[in-house]
Amino acid sequence: AVAEVKLRDDQYTLDHMRAFGMYNYLHLDSWYQDNVYYVDQFGRVMNLSVTLDTALQKPREVFRLPTDLTAYDNRLCASIHFSSSTWVTLSDGTGRLYLIKSGKRGNSASEKWEIVFNEELGSPFIIAHSVSFVKSDKHSVAVLLLRVEKDELDTKGSGFHITLEWVTIAETSKEGDHRYDIFKRRVLQGKSVPHYAAIEPSGDGLMIVSYKPFKFMQDEDDKLEENDDAKATNEKKDPLYYWQQTEDDVTITVHIPQDITKDDIKVCFSPGNICVALKDQPPLMEGKLYSSVDHESCTWIIRENKSLEISLIKKNEGPRWPELIVGDTRGEFIMDSSQCSEITESLMHLTSEVMNPNPEKENPPCNAQELEECDAFLEDSASLCRFDGDTLKVTHVINLGSNQYLFSVVVDPREMPCFCLRHDVDALLWQPHSDQPENMWEHIATFNALGYVQASKQDKKFMACAPDYSYAALCECLRRVFIYRQPTPLSTVLYNRKEGRQVGQVAKQLVATLEANDPILGFQATSERLFVLTTKTLFLIKVNSGN
Repeated sequence: AVAEVKLRDDQYTLDHMRAFGMYNYLHLDSWYQDNVYYVDQFGRVMNLSVTLDTALQKPREVFRLPTDLTAYDNRLCASIHFSSSTWVTLSDGTGRLYLIKSGKRGNSASEKWEIVFNEELGSPFIIAHSVSFVKSDKHSVAVLLLRVEKDELDTKGSGFHITLEWVTIAETSKEGDHRYDIFKRRVLQGKSVPHYAAIEPSGDGLMIVSYKPFKFMQDEDDKLEENDDAKATNEKKDPLYYWQQTEDDVTITVHIPQDITKDDIKVCFSPGNICVALKDQPPLMEGKLYSSVDHESCTWIIRENKSLEISLIKKNEGPRWPELIVGDTRGEFIMDSSQCSEITESLMHLTSEVMNPNPEKENPPCNAQELEECDAFLEDSASLCRFDGDTLKVTHVINLGSNQYLFSVVVDPREMPCFCLRHDVDALLWQPHSDQPENMWEHIATFNALGYVQASKQDKKFMACAPDYSYAALCECLRRVFIYRQPTPLSTVLYNRKEGRQVGQVAKQLVATLEANDPILGFQATSERLFVLTTKTLFLIKVNSGN
């Protein structure tokens, strides 16, 4: 039977459910067609590869985890990710990571799994993604590890946070001895399990779709640097000066140290510039004024020894100045109440007295009655972020708004996984291209009405689509599998009587009911068939016939 790990009593949050309770126990090897793997209760990695010309083989063992998993109380399920056509990353669910050289897979003659690296990496995790790449003649594998950890500081939320650890393992050769060692470890932290997290094929960046933002946790040295920056920005936050204006003058107030006397202050006025300096220090404020002043009538005085007050007389009466010194943001403009009400008055005509003055108007912006309960999904909105691997900073952020995340799928194993988003009633598939800044996310396929149809399936557990986009599929927790084919041309003519028009193509929906009473644990789609895994049975559903 499949090595299913049930959630423990202390794994009670929605995030635990998402990360581990809804885990897909069936792993598709996208590098070889129709090749799937799962881990059984003896810790054996079992493979089933379908070749068209032979009868179905029995699953065969390709690897056995060295650890006795029954001895661990707090383990997670084992997880696998295929980094390339010959490299595999594997976790036994206890916190140990294996890097495996597999040879060409899916064929018992060439497939031989050898461990080249294995190390304890802290608390248990599951592998979210991995890539294999060569940089400056050195082979590396980057892996993304997902953990849900207790957060003592979080008293208001669930009491847990999510970490994604980005580990890079690189080849090191000492005296002809080839080994693999950890080259880099970086940790991101967030407050929700990411819908999608993947490393770019080059290993240079990371893309994450999540409801709550993630950010890199820095080392102590970086933190100190950051604190200095933060201090600097905090100091800037207190305005250096305050200014007010009327139609014909501008008043500036600058706080000055107690011991400053009149002789220590130097103020220079010219028609378009101002400069204020104390003692022998660099100027407090200087620069080009927003508009010209009558510099001979400008004055300054010290008030109660604490502040310097400067009066500027505007050359052109009337117009308001949006800023005092061009480009200087260190001052704060203070508006008196009469000016506030004047501005409010002038904007009055843009707003209406009544909240919705004309409800019968043609197109209302949105009709809430038409939205069904299943359309209002749990989350406000998710964001797609790209992180740079060197600076650890976010380079792109896209707010997905109401474009609900549905599923991800590997179309080309050399590229990043695609993700499918709901757009109104449809579902659109997007392929990330990290190496094309102008075309970073390309729309590659559309599944008509899938957004609408999936919303009504309250018991859905997994969703997938064929790598050639010929169909999309979803399964419920038990027994039922729904298959939605793309529209295909009809051989006979069909009329839509209601509209009196000819229908040229039809999209079929198929429902398969499995003869099983065990819950569905794994679900994968290939261009020809669907693989559905329950605790004790692996079902194959033929969807398209081979060419």
